[in-house]
This record gives sequence, structure tokens and C-alpha cells, in this order.
Amino acid sequence: MSSPTLRFAVAFGLTAAYVAFAVWASSPWRAELRDAIGPVMSWVIPIFLAYVPAVLIGFMVFTLITLRYRVPSPDPPSGPWPEGAWPPVTVVIAARDEDSGIGPTLERIADLSYGGPLTAILADNNSTDRTAEVAEETARRRGLELRRTFEPQAGKWRALNRALESVETPIVVTVDADTLLHPEALKYLIGRLMREPGGQHVCACAGALVVQGPTRNLLTRMQSWDYRLGINGVKRMQSAYDSTLVAQGAFSAYWTEDVRAVGGWPDAIGEDIVLTWSMMRSRGLVEYEPCALAATAAPEWVSQLMRQRSRWAQGMLEGLRRNPPAEQPRVLARFVTGLDYLVPLLDLGYVFFWIPGVVLFIAGYPLLFSWWSMLVLPITLVIYGLLRRWQERHVFRRLGFHPRHDVLGFLGYLFGYRALVSPAALRGYTEYLAGAPRRWK
Repeated sequence: MSSPTLRFAVAFGLTAAYVAFAVWASSPWRAELRDAIGPVMSWVIPIFLAYVPAVLIGFMVFTLITLRYRVPSPDPPSGPWPEGAWPPVTVVIAARDEDSGIGPTLERIADLSYGGPLTAILADNNSTDRTAEVAEETARRRGLELRRTFEPQAGKWRALNRALESVETPIVVTVDADTLLHPEALKYLIGRLMREPGGQHVCACAGALVVQGPTRNLLTRMQSWDYRLGINGVKRMQSAYDSTLVAQGAFSAYWTEDVRAVGGWPDAIGEDIVLTWSMMRSRGLVEYEPCALAATAAPEWVSQLMRQRSRWAQGMLEGLRRNPPAEQPRVLARFVTGLDYLVPLLDLGYVFFWIPGVVLFIAGYPLLFSWWSMLVLPITLVIYGLLRRWQERHVFRRLGFHPRHDVLGFLGYLFGYRALVSPAALRGYTEYLAGAPRRWK
């Protein structure tokens, strides 16, 4: 099914039918809740625990079922550069005290199989360690063209904008200083950026991230599955409607003039989220390329993960406030961005109803979480199995990438991961709404 509009109609209709079935099938549960805690909560609890998840998960699954992946053309795209050549690209690496990671990152950039001119810019955000020296030594040894910009004021957005001033190529790519690119990643990313679905301009394209060194501990193992099944699955759904909501700074490509036209990276804790929504609002489509694979560092401690997911939650609310879904020019983009309004409800339901429900169930009070709720598990396993099979077949096999089959990490992701990230997200929502000072680290 190639038409996004037709795909949306089918996915929306099937999701509506699925939610209607869930409402009908859960009527005995609502009756039990009504007798125990009253008519209002008999609807509130199922809405948070069942119906909102049914909307989000159902729409993603039905979209992916109707989606056919087309590999970007391996041939160089045409444009204002020599015929038969790939367009010149500048890779910007924002860094602040990254002397331990910048070397391997530049090594991978030097190893890229990209067939066009490539320049790297180290966007130094007032590093006090040997970041600049290590970067220059690595670039010199590998024959990589490297320039350095310096931004004394703290803020990743400031460092990126400082680097943007010196970009001379039509395309700019951002890579985090702790992210390692697959040799073919940039070729796939630029190939997707150059497409014009339905004759429309693509202004940005997000790459696909996996966790670097996923087996360091149980926390990184769980995050590995989140990136593979959760984050990449959601991005595939969004890109089915040409509306990928985050062209993440860790690895994404943008047309340089489009970034400049919206004022560059904004002063925001989620600068990549706000930038993406601004570009989608006024410059064009935002895509996602599953084969543009990169491995990024993930938090190894719970406190680090909680801070990261809190920042992500605040960034999402910033995006909704600065670029309301209703102001998106395309109907499909309005719907996809509007789904983010439901995400806080998912986190609220998990923290205030799901976790207490499981505790009560274990204690012998199956009111919020009963035996029928166990039906969610096989459905979830089927969905994750399909997502994993698709990724291994269409991405990992094509790239010669062989991740470890980690059963322990998957079980932790399935049963315990949301107990960490949902409270962190709620903290982020609360801090943002309360106007608390922003914290990047």
C-alpha cells in the first residue's frame, strides 16, 4: 500500500474497530469496578489502562502491517553537483568533554562508504579536556577533513548553531560524540533524504539507532530492546505518513537551507524535537531510514536513565507548545503529532493504576489487574516478534549486523522497564509544567 492517505484510512478504521471491541469486551470489568469504586472510576481506569494503549499500539501495528519497505536507490542522486556523484555533506559532531568517545566516532566517520565529498566539523562546546586534541589527531591520522568551531557558552543548541554558520554544503548531518556509524549508514540516510514522495520535498531524515555495548548490564540490555522494538517501531509508523517526529541529533540529515530557514536549533531542552516540528511545519516532510544504522551510548545507571527520559518528556511538551499539531499544514502530520497528547496518559495510567494494580493482584485483590489482563502478554509477544523479525530480515541481514539474542534483557524490558521510564517521564512533565530550571545532565 503506497498511498499514505489510503494507509491512514485503513489503519484508522482498524484501530477504531479494535478500540470498540476492547470497550465491548471489557464491560464485565467495568461492571466490577463500578460496584467497587463507583461509575466514574469504572471508566477512568479502563481508559488509562486499556483504551489509550489500544489507540496507540493498535494504530502503530495496523500501520506497519500495511507498510512496505522500499530500500533507497544505490545510485547517486541528481542535483546541483557533478553528474554521477553523491552530494557534498558536512557532518557536525557536538562535543563537550568527550575525549574518550570522540576518537572512535571520527574513526567510524572516516570508514564510511559514502561516495561524495565529506567534511567533519567538531562543534566544541567549551571542552576542558583533550577533546579537540584527540579529534585533530584522529582526523590527521585517518585523512579526514576536520574543522573546529568553538562555543564558550554551555548549550548543545548553541554549539550546533555555531557550527551551522560555517557549513558550506547543501546537506548537514549531526552525529553525537558517542555514536558509531555503520559504514553504509550515511549512504542510506542521504538516499532517503533525496526522495520526493508524491513530489513533495523531504527536509530531514532520521537515522536508526541501536544501543552501543548493550550487554554491559541489565539496564543497557533493556534499553537495547527499547531502541530496537519501541523507538524504531514508532519511527517506522510515523514515517509511513512522512511525519517522523524526531530527527534526533544523535544521527540525522537535514538540508542546510531548511535548517537555516527556521532559525537553526532552538533554545530548548529538546532542541532536536522542536527543530523537527518547526521544519515539518514550514519546510517539508521528515522521513526515517531503518538501514541508516548507528550505535549510540546508553545510560548505564538508573539515575542517568531517569534524567534522560525526563528530558525527553520535557522536550515532547516543548514541541507541542511551540508547534501545536493543529498548525501543521498536512492532515496526516496533524494526526501523528496529535498522538503525542496521549503519551502522558499512558505514563499516568502505568504509574497510578498499572503498578498499584499488579501489587494488589499479588496481594489477592484482582480489581485493577485481573486474570483477563494476562491476555495482553501474548498479544504483546506477537507484536514484538513481528517487529524483531522485520528488523532482522530487512535491516540487520542486509547490513551484516548480528546483535546478540538477549533473553534476560528482553524479559527485563517486557516486565520492568516501564516501571523506570514512566515515573521519569512524569517527573519531566511536572518539571516542565511547573517551570523548573532545565537540566541537561
